[in-house]
Amino acid sequence: MDATDAKDTAFTEARARELLAAAVPEAAVADATLLTLGENAVFAVGGLVAKVGRDASLRERAAHELRVAGWLAELGVPAVRAAEPVVREAEGHPVTLWTRLGEPVRPAGTRDLAAVLRLVHELPRPDFALPRRELLGGVERWLRLAGDAVDPADAAYLRERRDGFAAAAAALTPHLSPGPIHGDALPRNVHVGPDGPVLVDLETFSGDLREHDLVVLALSRDRYGLDPRAYDDFVAAYGWDVREWDGCAVLRGARETASCAWVAQHAPGNPAARAEFGRRVASLREGDPTVRWHAF
Repeated sequence: MDATDAKDTAFTEARARELLAAAVPEAAVADATLLTLGENAVFAVGGLVAKVGRDASLRERAAHELRVAGWLAELGVPAVRAAEPVVREAEGHPVTLWTRLGEPVRPAGTRDLAAVLRLVHELPRPDFALPRRELLGGVERWLRLAGDAVDPADAAYLRERRDGFAAAAAALTPHLSPGPIHGDALPRNVHVGPDGPVLVDLETFSGDLREHDLVVLALSRDRYGLDPRAYDDFVAAYGWDVREWDGCAVLRGARETASCAWVAQHAPGNPAARAEFGRRVASLREGDPTVRWHAF
């Protein structure tokens, strides 16, 4: 593992707080509350939410999220709003600021997700380029960050799966008309306020097959223990079940490959991540779609 990798794997809450203080000196960082720590460290800071990117390679993605947020605001789509339209930086790490939403009136459900997805899937393409949904684009980086914390044979297996599913996905014939999609369509990315559901986390907003957004919940049903009744509610509210589509297995396989590799980046120094990675890669190798994966 080289020096850059070592620095990346040291992206802890403490490190993220240092970067936040450098990028947003006007904020009371000492009072910031960590909300999540993954690709970004997300903090609540007073009336704002700050997102600190894990490394410099995420800068363009942060800028993209701000462009999408501005476009959705112009269209009146219920989505999170940027507090400022620029990407700040601290030692190369991107930092963006967002208007903090109020407390939710209730947890988001699958019908809420379906409602906002229907709005997104009716949007025309914007006047700026939306990237393809590169589900598999992060696999190499995540495996690189994993280093020797994962078996090299498992890493090679995932790279082979990545290449196979990338080729298969490129050849798919969609059922729905391609266009804007959220890219990570889960109830956790919907906030239900007094005026209804609001879409959050716009980093993976793309222009691609609408089926990408629908496969996410189908995989949640099969792998992560989503109640089948909740999935049925989603299908009823959206109006179509992606599992009826011939290409569903391909997009599902691509997403499983990416999800397995994503956990690998947390494996160094984290026994729970190593165990979950082992569970996931073993189930893929054995071709067993019934093995329950744990959210991480």
